[in-house]
Amino acid sequence: MRRLTGDQVLAHAGELTEIYRTAFSGPPWYEDGYGAADFARRLPGDASRPGFVAVLATQDGRPAGFGTAWPTAGPFPSGRAYDRVRRALGAAVEARLVGALEVDELAVSPDARGQGLAARILDLLCADAPRAWLLTSPQADDAIRLYERTGWQRLTGPEADVVVFLRDRS
Repeated sequence: MRRLTGDQVLAHAGELTEIYRTAFSGPPWYEDGYGAADFARRLPGDASRPGFVAVLATQDGRPAGFGTAWPTAGPFPSGRAYDRVRRALGAAVEARLVGALEVDELAVSPDARGQGLAARILDLLCADAPRAWLLTSPQADDAIRLYERTGWQRLTGPEADVVVFLRDRS
């Protein structure tokens, strides 16, 4: 497992896209090839963001999982899932999430799951961040259990259409 810079992550773009495709093809995501293609299109722009960091995990010499993150710029962004986060948290997004490390993707290949790989990726990805946040689907029971088990604080209630977690070590 190793941390990667933006340039280094682009050298692994094909492998990351394949992990993304397999990781999110099942429930609750059911993403098709378009979701993986969209990830591949976004990756160069994401990798050039200030403070971008990625982690690539291998298993038996093959890529098995990854995570990507960057500090959330202020004012709090819009588009993608940001609007749902703002609806769920209101004005608190500015104080709680702006400036924190935003975990954008965390993906583990289905054949590498159940071995603690996602938790190790997340730990290394956020190792230098006093505050970090991420979101997931309310239907992503395994992910929610992972974040709760590893000490992330849930910021949204059960009625929200997105689940937002915060890790604050400041």
